[in-house]
Amino acid sequence: MSLVVVGSVAFDTIETPWERRDKIVGGSCTYCSLAASFFTRPKIVAVVGRDFPQETIKLFKKRNIDIQGLEVRPGDTFHWVGRYGYDPNQRETVRTELNVFEDFKPTLPPGYRRADIVFLANIDPDLQGDVLSQIKKPKLVAMDTMNLWIESKPHSLLNVLDKVNIFFANDEEIRMLTNERNLIRAGKKILERGPFLVIVKKGEHGALVFGKNLIFGIMAHPCEDVIDPTGAGDSFAGGFLGYLDKVKSLSQREIRRAVVFGSVMASFTIEDFGIDRFRTLSLSEVKKRFLQFKKLVSF
Repeated sequence: MSLVVVGSVAFDTIETPWERRDKIVGGSCTYCSLAASFFTRPKIVAVVGRDFPQETIKLFKKRNIDIQGLEVRPGDTFHWVGRYGYDPNQRETVRTELNVFEDFKPTLPPGYRRADIVFLANIDPDLQGDVLSQIKKPKLVAMDTMNLWIESKPHSLLNVLDKVNIFFANDEEIRMLTNERNLIRAGKKILERGPFLVIVKKGEHGALVFGKNLIFGIMAHPCEDVIDPTGAGDSFAGGFLGYLDKVKSLSQREIRRAVVFGSVMASFTIEDFGIDRFRTLSLSEVKKRFLQFKKLVSF
């Protein structure tokens, strides 16, 4: 199998109650592909400006991430400025500078169009639809979204949702999309549209997974100091899909294990700013934390 990730490679300026970091590398595609790279060799589709650091390109290559679909254009890279309060689950967007991302129209290299697994990360649902039309016969399509698209392009979003197999959303987004306060009912509503899995990301409270004959919950890894929650959800998706790409199975057992590996990768992301934890993270650490999760939830 093979995994293609379509999303943003960006700069983030992050402010927390304790520290501020300016223009560090982020983006949905970045976090997802780095997390997935511990299990498989992901291919990325994104756009950056000429200001994007070569050091990060080298990191992608070191992690065996295929960057053939990473377009470099004249201009500046997408830049998001955000602020977190004392509750890491709540964040405020201070400013968004689209830059070269404003005219981004994903074009998949020929080799990418035969992908088995496609992740449509958090981008305009019209672009997500365009990407889907370029994939020949995907075995698994997953998508993520955000409040902005639910509010501004609900029809486009639902049109894509009807064509995907796995839907990722946080609890606020899925409630907004379904007009249901109860997460169980909200998950069932999404399942009725076509996806066979709905994964609700609940931040420090873990994740819930809904399927036709499956309800599975996993707690988040206990963490005393959340340094930067940015990218945790995308890292979760990367760990989840990367593991499924590795094992080539969609059995309930492997789906449950994939959810745990998603939580493992998210737990590492929040330990440092941006993608810094991925620069030093080893596969042995990933496996060790997976076993720690196993102890946490066994009884």
